[in-house]
Formats: sequence, C-alpha cells, structure tokens
Amino acid sequence: MNNKLVITIGREFGSGGREIARKVAEKLNIKMYDKELISLISKNSGMCEDVVREFDETAVNSFLYALSTGSFAGASVMSTTQSLSINDKAFINCSQTIKDLADNESCVIVGRCAESILKGRENLLSVFIYADLEQRIKRVCEHENITADSAESVIKRADKKRASYHNYYSDTRWGARNAYDLCINSKIGIDIAADIIVKAALALEK
Repeated sequence: MNNKLVITIGREFGSGGREIARKVAEKLNIKMYDKELISLISKNSGMCEDVVREFDETAVNSFLYALSTGSFAGASVMSTTQSLSINDKAFINCSQTIKDLADNESCVIVGRCAESILKGRENLLSVFIYADLEQRIKRVCEHENITADSAESVIKRADKKRASYHNYYSDTRWGARNAYDLCINSKIGIDIAADIIVKAALALEK
C-alpha cells in the first residue's frame, strides 16, 4: 500500500497558489514541485529541457483528442509516442514523472493535471486556489510591477492556457468544485489557506 501523502494544487493565475503550495510544503517538511518538474521530466524522458519548458501546460489538437474526454491521465501509451505531438509527449512524460513522485515520496505538486493523473490514490488531497479578479490584478501588479490593464491581460491569458491544458488532458473541468477535494478563496490569506490545507491533509492519515 502506498502511504505517501500527496497534495495537488491547481490555481488561478495571481491567486497566490504557488506561494500557498510552498508554505504547505514547508509546514509538512516535504518537497514542492512546480517548475522543478521540468528538469525531472527532461531527465526521465530524454527530452530537451527547453522543449519541455516551452510545451509545459500547453495542449494542441492531435489524435489524443478522442481520449481527452475520458480518463486519459491514467492511460499507458508510452509505446506509441513516435506518433504523438510534442505537446502530447511532454504530457505523457510529465504524467509518468508525477506518478513516480507520488510512488516514492510525500510531496506537493502544483498544476499539470496532477489531481487527475493521481485520481483514486490513497492519501491524496486535491486543492484548487482561486480569488476575485480584482485581488489577482492587485497581486500581479505588485509582483510584476505592471499596470492594472496589463495585469488583467496576463491573468486572462494564463488562465485560458491552464484551462485549455487541463480540460484537454483531464476528464474534469479546470476549477470546477467537483473536480477537487478542497477549493479555497485566497482572500482569507496565504497563511490561513496553507494551514487549512495542512490540517485537511493530515486528517487523511488518521
């Protein structure tokens, strides 16, 4: 039985999801994987790291579209990768890397359909972080030092990309409450959100 504690965190852009994930990992003394996955995927698959980074959380049309409305994340199609798009190869290798991490260590995984890839596993807590647009605009303005109009444009593009990727490769809708164990509005505060997630995750082990 795999008793590793794995927390997956989906997030709207500018909601503070990555910061919340980092704090959760620190509180539980486990690793967080976000951009760190890019190097792991490259190492495990032999794909160039720059290529993995370029196609990270990006979907395009391919023959895998027919599988995208089912539970594609659990499919084993590694032997057919020669006929896949680069995006699909990147996803398959990302999927396998996420499964390997969940098999071998307790961790926090950000984005990349992780909650769908690991669906059905014990000690898995799937979380989605969201926030009001105004709050997200303010956060992006502060972090990126850009205007409110620019921040809103960045947010909408990033959310569209994440939703497209998730909805293409998963059998659930990005951000839909029935797709996650826990949905949190980060207006309650980064630390409070992290504490709630930690308490929920630890409850799984009881």
